[in-house]
Amino acid sequence: MKKIISLAALLAVALMALTACGSTPTTPPEPVTPEKGALEQTTFQLGHLNSTAHLLAFVAAEEGFFKDEGLTATLTLFASAGELVAGLESDKLDAAFIGSVPVVTQQAAGHDITIFGGAMTNGHGYVIKNQYVPAGFKEGDITVLKGRNVASVKNSVQDYELLVLLKNAGIEIGEGADKVNVVYFDSQKDAYNALASDQIDAVSVYSPYASIAQAAGHTVVYYCNEEEVFADQPCCRQVALTSALAAKPNTYIAFERALIKAYKFSQDNHAKTIADVGKYITIEPSQIEYEVYGGHARSVPDPDKKGTVALKDGVVAFGYTQGQDYDIEKLYNIDVYKTALDQILAENPNDSVYKALKTHFESAN
Repeated sequence: MKKIISLAALLAVALMALTACGSTPTTPPEPVTPEKGALEQTTFQLGHLNSTAHLLAFVAAEEGFFKDEGLTATLTLFASAGELVAGLESDKLDAAFIGSVPVVTQQAAGHDITIFGGAMTNGHGYVIKNQYVPAGFKEGDITVLKGRNVASVKNSVQDYELLVLLKNAGIEIGEGADKVNVVYFDSQKDAYNALASDQIDAVSVYSPYASIAQAAGHTVVYYCNEEEVFADQPCCRQVALTSALAAKPNTYIAFERALIKAYKFSQDNHAKTIADVGKYITIEPSQIEYEVYGGHARSVPDPDKKGTVALKDGVVAFGYTQGQDYDIEKLYNIDVYKTALDQILAENPNDSVYKALKTHFESAN
């Protein structure tokens, strides 16, 4: 009797298997779209520098993308990265666009600030007074800086890039015909203004100072995007207090959605983007066009974590943090951007710009 029961059981199992094989395959569940949560606050204070690089904020404000996301955003101009960090820590700012090198040095020094998005990639370089340009000079030849007094901004990405290039070329820092004498200023504006004096021969630039310098008759020594070692170099990053990102995630996701929409607008509407930027950066429209669409810089909201971590390692190795290394993983948040982009893609699944951002995110983070 036991044998009969066992055989019957086996037959039942076999029948179930055959039935399963003949049935229609189960359709996998659709991906769950991140829901938009209630905003923890509706006002948003954003700090920026005098740079066309920060166009995402300008476009988001002028085209109503902040308003569409339920935010009343106020944009405030600051002179330096140090002022922006102080603004965050005094709760005067909810977020700031800050250069990647200053962010790294501030994090290494113990400031509890977190990177959660991008603002610009590349966009820096150096210019020199035209009278010091020899016949046959080709852009990218940094030997033209030998024997010159070069104005720069300490603790900046443009300074870091210059030091890397000089080291790679075997050129020493200091006074003398075969050396480069770097003179430091507190801000890019101060450094550029010093070029008007007889004591300064060349100066670092980020957008829009390259355009301003060329209009004044100066010559570009190099752009960082033309140097292989600086390909896709992360510049300005979106930064906020670590505690604020944890306490108000929905607010920051809404802010990021507005910047992502601004990026798409900047890709599709060049003329209007130039006009929007012109309300914040008072240079000629042709200069704005050159800075934004001339190929030397890209304003993209992606966090670009891999590139920034690599930059951080280089900055630490070059002594910018006085030998102090730290775990940047604790101070990097890619979830805000990912969630914002996923939400927008769910609403616009066939949009080529948003799809390209997703592809970039998957490779860069």
